[in-house]
Amino acid sequence: MDLTNEFEVAVGVERAWAVLTDLERLAPCLPGAQLKEVEGDEYRGAVKIKVGPITTSYDGAIRFLERDEPAHRMVLKAEGRETRGQGNVAAVITATMSPSGEGTSVVVATDLTISGKVAQFGRGVLADVSAKLLDQFVANLESTVLAQEDGDSPEGVDGAGFDGPGAQATAHDSDGGSEGPDSAGSSSTIRQIHSQPVEPVDLFEVAGGSLARRAMEPLLVAGAAVAVVLRFVRRRRK
Repeated sequence: MDLTNEFEVAVGVERAWAVLTDLERLAPCLPGAQLKEVEGDEYRGAVKIKVGPITTSYDGAIRFLERDEPAHRMVLKAEGRETRGQGNVAAVITATMSPSGEGTSVVVATDLTISGKVAQFGRGVLADVSAKLLDQFVANLESTVLAQEDGDSPEGVDGAGFDGPGAQATAHDSDGGSEGPDSAGSSSTIRQIHSQPVEPVDLFEVAGGSLARRAMEPLLVAGAAVAVVLRFVRRRRK
């Protein structure tokens, strides 16, 4: 399934590139997402979604496949699996940035493969949901990361003082060691990211009527089938 979305941020392309390639700072801006650990170039965490009374969590990872700074183009691969269920999701995400007036336009092309409960909603609903979630992400990004940088905060420049939704607290190596020159020759370490719990994304709330109509389709089909059976039974009785 191919999805294409576009958004703009009110900063120059060089600054947008620096921010949007910093996945550790971006994670708290993603609705329903929680970053848990980082190992090398791989970022691991979870995404929670809610459909009616049912909450589903995906454990997964995302990593860069390409980072072409001169072209301001990056390619990432994300994979996830339902923690309780058989659903899987995989996506190759290509983001390309270009100047747009004083800001930056970002085109995001996603090659999405999904199975399980969420897959039943189809391309139309998933496209609608992805567009609205992207809008929420941009709003969070502008009100937290970019707002801090506009304030010329030293913490905002390197991401250390980010206090947005689900902000990271302290991070440390899983083996208790410290990072630095002494650890340069050691094997790749896992940094645990301690962050606030996040609320699941409510797909009914995000998608509104489109998801509600899709959820009602099985009920409508079942109701029609029952009506046909009852009509047949009545005719037989006559």
